[in-house]
Amino acid sequence: MEHNQDSILLTSAEQSYLWTTYQTDTMAICVLNHFLQHIDDEEIKSLIVFALQLSEEHVNFIREIYTKETIQIPQGFTEADVNLKAERLFSDVFYLNYIKNMAKGGLLTYGRVLQNVYRKDVLSFFSTCLSESIELNNRAANLLLKKGLALRPPTIPYLEKLEFVHKQSFILEGLGRREALTGTEVTNLFANTQTNFLGAALATAFSQVCKTKKARNYFIRGKEISLKHIEVFRSYLKMNSLPVPATNEHLVTESKDSPFSDKLMMYHFSLMIYAGIGNYGVSIAESQRSDLVVDYSRLNAEILKYSEDGANIMIAEEWLEQPPLAANRRKI
Repeated sequence: MEHNQDSILLTSAEQSYLWTTYQTDTMAICVLNHFLQHIDDEEIKSLIVFALQLSEEHVNFIREIYTKETIQIPQGFTEADVNLKAERLFSDVFYLNYIKNMAKGGLLTYGRVLQNVYRKDVLSFFSTCLSESIELNNRAANLLLKKGLALRPPTIPYLEKLEFVHKQSFILEGLGRREALTGTEVTNLFANTQTNFLGAALATAFSQVCKTKKARNYFIRGKEISLKHIEVFRSYLKMNSLPVPATNEHLVTESKDSPFSDKLMMYHFSLMIYAGIGNYGVSIAESQRSDLVVDYSRLNAEILKYSEDGANIMIAEEWLEQPPLAANRRKI
């Protein structure tokens, strides 16, 4: 017997995912609206308009759910967090790479979310979000290819015959490490280099325009961490004579006119860190070389500490909105 959906309470997972999506999409609306104030390429502009439309639809749906369920609507990010009159901070090419990375985040997040959602309206919503992320990713990828800007992972030789691993040195560095990387290891090293270059570019831009000294120093430190991690990943790629992605820093203007509130920029950077922690975790699981696993684990520990420091800044400045919490039974 099917239950009446109206009588089914939202689970902890559904509440949390809706809350986080609201935060992320209200932030995206602010960022994308500023992008649209300074853009020359009509094809990239069309892509940003599409991404903005998706975020606005997500926010409207969540507001409807919260109103219906009599749940407090989060503050998220508003017009107060964006200055549409501020000067251009990024180039059109940066916008395109940003959208591609935004779509990647949606693919990873919504795929995980759907595993824990059951209520029909919420399940349908997040299923649509995943389909939209696929569409956004495909549009961005096709546009990058069309403009000759796509930084694709390197090619490796095709398999010509069946072979099986006979030595533990395939995995363990101390037993005469294999020099050749697997295709998956190459892909992760390349992707993690790309995302760190994007993070370094954002850190450069945010450190130029933010008003709070602690936040500025935090972004500068973030850039240093990103560049250090890039060097670790590049060393593996270079050792195998594989190409390395290019930096995005030249896509940042010299503007010191802040388009975004310091609160928004700190939250945005925390999302990048969150994604990085997840990427490194997957890379650890998919690496079959002990030295790679050690390096990813070491670098992940560093960004976990960095993330904690960022959260402390946001708490001190009262920028960190509290997410839905379970009942405190001890207090009750």
